[in-house]
Amino acid sequence: MHTSNNAPCDPHDSPFARMLAQALHLPPMRTAVVHPVDEASLLGAVQGRDAGLIDPILIGPRAKIDAAATAAHIDITGIDRVDTEHSHAAAEEGVRLARAGEVEAIMKGSLHTDELMSAVMAPNGLKTDRRISHVFMLGVPNYHKPLFITDAAINIVPELEDKADIIRNAIDLCHALGIALPKVAILAAIETVHPRMRSTIEAAALCKMADRGQITGGLLDGPLAFDNAISHEAAMIKHIVSPVAGDADVLIAPDLEAGNMIAKQLIYLASAQVAGIVLGARVPIMLTSRSDDADARTASAALALLFARHRVKAKS
Repeated sequence: MHTSNNAPCDPHDSPFARMLAQALHLPPMRTAVVHPVDEASLLGAVQGRDAGLIDPILIGPRAKIDAAATAAHIDITGIDRVDTEHSHAAAEEGVRLARAGEVEAIMKGSLHTDELMSAVMAPNGLKTDRRISHVFMLGVPNYHKPLFITDAAINIVPELEDKADIIRNAIDLCHALGIALPKVAILAAIETVHPRMRSTIEAAALCKMADRGQITGGLLDGPLAFDNAISHEAAMIKHIVSPVAGDADVLIAPDLEAGNMIAKQLIYLASAQVAGIVLGARVPIMLTSRSDDADARTASAALALLFARHRVKAKS
């Protein structure tokens, strides 16, 4: 078995520590926290507020929010709230506030992803001309820099043009974090184009789109297998000559199932730190899993804050 020969991160100077330090210099963003009726989502909101990352509005059934706060001994005194009948209404209210410009971001609480995203994708929701996609940022202990994996939560079987927007969204996020020319590895099971493997053909097409200026701001290569995307040794053994192989910033999964498995294996088996964010909508959406702890939610808040402030600066 071949592993990356890149030097691991210094745990005292991890990508997440640097990201949080960078975010703490920015003013907090007004954030709709949708249906925070469990300990993890309430802690994420409170820790994000206490860290100076977000100014939360708790949206959901007041009785359930109060009960969860009491059971977990979490003080939510002084945090603005909007009482709704149920989670679906909370999602709609969060989207309404974002459309009205009253919040700058949305944080998912204890509700299903499809319930929140159906409100986001509705005709009166938060869609733009860019395909909406999810990006995981992972701090993997034995990888030398942050690793971005997309899409692992929104697009089940993305088409070619969907993948182009997925890549554009990931590149935009990297730019917000100061990565000027992110290296984007488009993953497949093999590193050569095979006529019966759609993922390899689309990888090649996406690279040609980048050559023709249809995708800008990053350095693309693919198809690349996972090992030669993140390991110089694996790339050398397979005689792959590429500025991306062994040094990828972004991994583009062929479909949601592959992306989700890659990300969760790194989280649960490699103890990777994690943050998650949805891009391509009018506002960034912190779309953490219901099983994620409060630290993951706080990290996602920092990621969303950096992206939101970068986007405002770019527009101005």
